[in-house]
Amino acid sequence: MTEEQKGERIAKWMARAGVGSRRDIERMIEAGRVRMNNAPVEHPATFVREGDLIQLDGKVVGGKEHTRVWRYHKPDGLMTTHRDPQGRPTVFDSLPEGMPRVVSVGRLDINSEGLLLLTNDGALARRLELPSNAWIRRYRVRVFGVVDERKLAALAQGSEFDGVRYGPIEAGLDSHKGDNAWLTVSLQEGKNREIRRVMMGLNLHVSRLIRVSYGPFQLGTLQKREIEEVQGKILREQIPGIAAAPRRARRTPGETVSPPADDEG
Repeated sequence: MTEEQKGERIAKWMARAGVGSRRDIERMIEAGRVRMNNAPVEHPATFVREGDLIQLDGKVVGGKEHTRVWRYHKPDGLMTTHRDPQGRPTVFDSLPEGMPRVVSVGRLDINSEGLLLLTNDGALARRLELPSNAWIRRYRVRVFGVVDERKLAALAQGSEFDGVRYGPIEAGLDSHKGDNAWLTVSLQEGKNREIRRVMMGLNLHVSRLIRVSYGPFQLGTLQKREIEEVQGKILREQIPGIAAAPRRARRTPGETVSPPADDEG
């Protein structure tokens, strides 16, 4: 049987349809929320072929969409999650009306700001999070305390604090006034709250953390809560192997977003 005859694993198919990441979809399958051709899907290795009817919570899931990516300027105070058990506001609650269902590429914690990439392709989100991409994530960091530039430079060799080993971090002092300083910090693989914990290990308290770039994508002039779709041409240049839709205009919360058009190549 050819790959085309065999079809595509349902978790991957649904991720390409913008439902969520493969891991999210596997959990949906385990919870009995997914049906194919009116029968419950019992295993994520189930294959989808042309003409199969897929439903999530009783609603039909459309076929594969063009891959789309947005740059979003996350303000502090928002959780990067679709649902928060404590009821705190989320990034996804703040998106403009008419946005398709999207997932984030990585996360920013509630107190962090700056560039957050969003995509309708859950499989792509997982791919772009992998350290093997060697994509640099760059931050502007305001700290309180006495900055020792030699200790900052030593972070490039890797570091260990409180028994946790961290990979190379490039950190440099940009400016300081009294006990407050601004740093530029770059890393490839970020553990949970890594920058804050490493700075704490240097006796520096992070009072503000802004992500300004993720790989080739820049925060640029986006204002807080503003969102802008990445041009299809740029996506194809920066992420080989994807079929991206054409560019969409910049949007702010409250505006509607047109449905995707066909990719004109």
